[in-house]
Amino acid sequence: MRIGTRGLRTVQGAVAAPCERRRDDGKFHSSAVIDSRYNSYETASNSRAAAFSLVEVVLALGVAAFCLIAVLGLLPVGVQTNRNASSQTAVSNIIATVVSDLRTTPAAATTSPEFAITFDAEKTLFFDASGKASPSLSADSRHRLNVTWNSAPRGLHYAVLKATWPAEVDPATTPPGGSVEIFAAFDRN
Repeated sequence: MRIGTRGLRTVQGAVAAPCERRRDDGKFHSSAVIDSRYNSYETASNSRAAAFSLVEVVLALGVAAFCLIAVLGLLPVGVQTNRNASSQTAVSNIIATVVSDLRTTPAAATTSPEFAITFDAEKTLFFDASGKASPSLSADSRHRLNVTWNSAPRGLHYAVLKATWPAEVDPATTPPGGSVEIFAAFDRN
């Protein structure tokens, strides 16, 4: 049963009167303890409790919402940066493999053994996610590698290796999503 403030005062008054009479007798009764509990409850309920006002709560929620929106606004930028970093790492590994293949080609040979790149002839290769090369664009292609050669004195070969992504975009006609370009020299003497 719920007792309201008025009901509490009524119960307190009803208990207090017999308790006063019993105290006058000089005997201690348990009803005096009940009376003191009600008195302390009434005092606590009337005192002003420390709490946040509605304005303070609304301001705190507004600041928290502003910070959360700012952090959520940075998520797409972070995802795009991560994607670009992954692509740059993959392309750097592809270029290193191609340069290594060209450097290990014997001087008597004119074509590299692994990627079949002919010295002094332009070549375009397409690479899938696992790094497997293909001479033509396929549905699995992720990166495009263009190898172009510059004229050089006899015995020296200068190559520009430019890898771009996505593979479907031709860098000669449309700006790619990203690219890595290096210059490499090969001594064929």
